[in-house]
Amino acid sequence: MITELTIITREGQTYALLRCQWCPTQIEAPVDMKQIEAWRNGAMIQTAMPQLSKDIREMFISGTCPKCWDDMFPPPNDEDDPGWE
Repeated sequence: MITELTIITREGQTYALLRCQWCPTQIEAPVDMKQIEAWRNGAMIQTAMPQLSKDIREMFISGTCPKCWDDMFPPPNDEDDPGWE
């Protein structure tokens, strides 16, 4: 879980500013403070922030952007796939 979270408000909308811990990528995720509090108090992130994509929710959890995640955990190619499901 990200320990430090920057919250900004612009034009009446609240955003969490998320920075990848591996590269310069940063995004602004639209949230409200009730969602942040629910997540920090133990709610599963997909329950607390259902409007966000799984990639953005992963940034909240691990601080890893989608590109860095794919670089670290590339999908298996057909030659390496043992066929498990």
